[in-house]
Amino acid sequence: MLILFGLTNKSTQPKQNKKKRSRRSKGPALYNEQQNLGAAKVENSKVSTTRKPLRRTKRKSTKLSNGVSKQANHLASNMRETMIKVTKMRRAERRSRETVAIAKTTPAMTLKRLVRPEQVGDFMSRLNRSLNFDLGIDLGTANILIFAKGKGLVLDEPAYIARDDKTGDILALGEAARSMVGRTPKGISVIRPVQAGVIADYDMTEFMLKYFIRSVVPASRLMKTRIIVCVPSGITPVEKRAILEALLRTGAKKTVLIEEPLAAAMGTGLNDAKHVGAMVVDVGGGTTDIAVLCDTGVVVSESLRIGGDSFNESIIRYIRRKKRLVIGPLTAEKIKISVGTVDRRAKERTIEVRGRDSSSGLPKMVAVNSLEIQRALEAQVMNVLEGVKSILEKTPPELVAAINDHGIILTGGGALIDGLDRVITRSIGIAAYLVESPRYAVIKGVAKALDEMSQLRDTLDELQ
Repeated sequence: MLILFGLTNKSTQPKQNKKKRSRRSKGPALYNEQQNLGAAKVENSKVSTTRKPLRRTKRKSTKLSNGVSKQANHLASNMRETMIKVTKMRRAERRSRETVAIAKTTPAMTLKRLVRPEQVGDFMSRLNRSLNFDLGIDLGTANILIFAKGKGLVLDEPAYIARDDKTGDILALGEAARSMVGRTPKGISVIRPVQAGVIADYDMTEFMLKYFIRSVVPASRLMKTRIIVCVPSGITPVEKRAILEALLRTGAKKTVLIEEPLAAAMGTGLNDAKHVGAMVVDVGGGTTDIAVLCDTGVVVSESLRIGGDSFNESIIRYIRRKKRLVIGPLTAEKIKISVGTVDRRAKERTIEVRGRDSSSGLPKMVAVNSLEIQRALEAQVMNVLEGVKSILEKTPPELVAAINDHGIILTGGGALIDGLDRVITRSIGIAAYLVESPRYAVIKGVAKALDEMSQLRDTLDELQ
């Protein structure tokens, strides 16, 4: 029995142990399940808390979308109503515009409103005038002046260009280039593309004109530009064509050339019929134009290669020969303005001039007076007097008498030198006087010519 009980105890004991182990093993599992359930509850609570604002935003978005759709539908319905109203108004307007026969015998003439052809022509001419951009250019050797119709004088710049000799790049134009004269390093040169009133460097003249014209003309009206340019009276047709082609390359629609003496006369009011037989002496930077004018235009004219530049060159040569001093063009211009005169009876004035000694090469300063400048310019003035006399010899006698009554008019920047009017009066025997603002007399005449631009013929057509 004991053995049996032992056997039975042995057999039953492991079962109890197994149960205990299973209970022990199940214990942590239950604990883990409880933990998992607690975590799940926490997560569910978190998810529920995060889902609440999402639901709110969703409700708000649906409300907004519904509101927007309602507004869109309302606007669409309003648009339909407005379109219906507009179509009704247009139909009513068309019905009101229905043509009515002017006469029973002419049913084809069913016009409610008649427009005369001359009214259409006037409107088109006014439209063309408003679209066109008219310019007047005084293309001088020393300066270039541009006058815009309706705006006045829009540009006044020296005709100078500074460029790199190696690359050909343009470094400066106008006053900036003029200030570099005599001060440029090696490889940079300052040029004047217009010499003696004509084009000396075609490419540089074209570039200068393009630059200055485009600086004053709006880009939208560049192809509608009409230009009047004043030129010396004695230039050849080839020289005229060169100027016209350079202007056409800037985009000009129409180009007209006018002689400088005629423009100067128009600027001073001498083209009126009451001023029959007047002589104009226009002394510019490179040329001196002498012309006799009447109410019909230029009777006789001549252009001399004498001007402000030749005056400066004479001063440079004289001071180098007499004073042993080398100076530049800007210094010569300063001397001419300060103490320059062509009248030996003028009051003596003196100026201190600095330059380079021609023998030693060292800096040097000398005194120059007005009588020395008169001697330096005497030959140039004599050539001008000879030109005036030759023009008078070619003038008809009736006009000579009228010139004697009205006198000789001096215009141009070169005429500002002291004593020129007095010397001409004493030598020729006819009173000579300087007009007001002689430097701008030519551009004033060009401005007056712009008023008759539509009646003027393109000069390029005349040359062909």
